[in-house]
Amino acid sequence: MIIVFKPNISQKDEAAVLKAIKRLGYRPHIMRGVARTGGGAIGDELKNKSLESLITLFPQAVESVMPVQKRFKLVSREAHPTNSTVKVGDLVIGGRKIHIMAGPCSVESEGQLLTTALAVKAAGATLLRGGAFKPRTSPYEFQGLGERGLKLLAKARKETGLAVITELLSEDHAEMVSHYADIIQIGARNAQNFQLLIAAARTGKPILLKRGLSARIEEWLLAGEYVLANGNPNLMFCERGIRTFETYTRNTLDLSAIPIIRNESHCPIVIDPSQGSGRADLVIAMCKGAVAMGADALLIEVHPNPAEALSDGAQQLSPQAFAQLMSELKPFIEAAGRE
Repeated sequence: MIIVFKPNISQKDEAAVLKAIKRLGYRPHIMRGVARTGGGAIGDELKNKSLESLITLFPQAVESVMPVQKRFKLVSREAHPTNSTVKVGDLVIGGRKIHIMAGPCSVESEGQLLTTALAVKAAGATLLRGGAFKPRTSPYEFQGLGERGLKLLAKARKETGLAVITELLSEDHAEMVSHYADIIQIGARNAQNFQLLIAAARTGKPILLKRGLSARIEEWLLAGEYVLANGNPNLMFCERGIRTFETYTRNTLDLSAIPIIRNESHCPIVIDPSQGSGRADLVIAMCKGAVAMGADALLIEVHPNPAEALSDGAQQLSPQAFAQLMSELKPFIEAAGRE
């Protein structure tokens, strides 16, 4: 069931409603937005008592109670009619400002990472991305620096002030990665690794969930449901391209996912044009399209010397190209009514 609270509900009334939901046999789940707060009541609607009585019991607090029809409940727009936001320190993702998450595909060395971090910060990036653990198709390719890479990301954060987003590959590493990261990324290859999603959610860190290589949008939304259902409301969906018959690009970046996620879910939507196209020469155009269609953030790969990158050099921008991107994006951001 979905409970929509009235505007400006007091903490006392909210606590009383949550207590009543538990008493009726459901597990409550709060979702906060900029202007409104909503709640999900997780449980069997056939076995447990109806929650419609909450409207009469708490007329000052509850606006409406709705049964859920879709398989994905908590991530649905019905669960939270207004857009939700994700706070990362002083940053708010999903609000008026479009955030740029930029950095190397893989953390290779201290010099490489700090050079990139300083360059993207100077150009206007608001978060630093970088892979310490890398999921590679071949076991013989560079797998990342592991915890040493995480420590370098933490050092770069200290020197630049940029919050860090990095990928989690294993349940065993959840505590370690959450210690260093501000946002945990779940990559395409693990998008339906449900035990990993649960472990990531339980760290309490914001989660960026990439779309699976061949995942349908409902499967992607249901994967996101695992995060919210395990007590973590800070979820962002990330479209990173899907596998199709086309070979001109590495993947097919599905920008139609932006309005679809907007219609179906209240969670912020992020676009990764680097993985999405696999070609650095297409990244700027894809970013413009994503911003125009309503993306809340962009995830962009940048390397000081892409030709020498240990992974995915063909899709990484040089610092100079990234600065050009940031300059060319400004009129598109303004036209979209964003900052």
